[in-house]
Amino acid sequence: MKTMFSTKSIFWAFIAIFFLLYGVGVYWSSEPLSINIHAEVTQAAKAENVAPVVGYTTTTVLIKVSEVLLNKPGGYLSNDIMPPSLFLDNMPAWEFGVLEMVRDMALVMRKDFSRSQSQSLVNKHLQEAQPRLNINNKNWAVPSAESEYSEAIKQLYAYRSALVSTNGNHKAQFYARADNLRAYIEEVQKRLGSYSHRLSMSVGREQVNTDLAGDKTAEQSSQGVSHLQLQTDWWKIDDIFYEARGATWALLQLLRAIEIDFNSVLENKNAKISLQQIIRELEASQESLWSPMVLNGSGFGLVANHSLVMANYISRANAALIDLNELLTKG
Repeated sequence: MKTMFSTKSIFWAFIAIFFLLYGVGVYWSSEPLSINIHAEVTQAAKAENVAPVVGYTTTTVLIKVSEVLLNKPGGYLSNDIMPPSLFLDNMPAWEFGVLEMVRDMALVMRKDFSRSQSQSLVNKHLQEAQPRLNINNKNWAVPSAESEYSEAIKQLYAYRSALVSTNGNHKAQFYARADNLRAYIEEVQKRLGSYSHRLSMSVGREQVNTDLAGDKTAEQSSQGVSHLQLQTDWWKIDDIFYEARGATWALLQLLRAIEIDFNSVLENKNAKISLQQIIRELEASQESLWSPMVLNGSGFGLVANHSLVMANYISRANAALIDLNELLTKG
């Protein structure tokens, strides 16, 4: 009597499942498009039957960027423990980059944008939302990362509604001031500086230790070496690239919103063109990657080094951020 399933049929079934999972994995790894900010703000304001106020655009974009993490093809992949998500690393790295920028914006909104001065009360909705975004991004147990992020988004919706509320008891504020914007820029500068440094380590190089540079009285807890040999592990090169790609994608959306909400501040400080230059550099970092993998050529060799190209765009954006911060300080 013949067995129900022959070895040949099992083999072809395995091949079919493999290609099915591969196709799903490729689709889930596609990067989301940029957010149409004008359309999203208009739609949200129409749904709530309100007129957008200062801060409405930035809050809306933060909500939409956060929702992309949960609602893009495949949903949130970083904490999945089943195929094909289990074998994907580029999109989870992209998600973490986006999440880092979301966390930075949520923190600054809680500490600075929603408060008039250091002694003012923190907004209760942002106080609820910001800590929930800091849960381990790979946590799948209760409470899962998705559930915490979803609750944070609900609180951001509540904060946005309070911004346009006519009820004095539930009114929230968003202060578009130069000092508040500087606080956000300083957070972003540190983040971009780190990405630029990590991306440039894709090729091995020796670096002088500059930890104590600029202050002859500075000290550190333990003795450091004068020269460092730095190189990214070969298996991590694509992860760092896609993490930086996700971070710059999220930052691009948020800075476009900042340009709208802080328009009067930027014009008063003659700094709008500087912000637009940063946006252009970030747009360039989102150009399509035509190679099937992140290449890691060295120096001026025949093969491209995608990490160094990304590091160049990020470094240029970071330099423009420094100029923008200076303009906001001095005007």
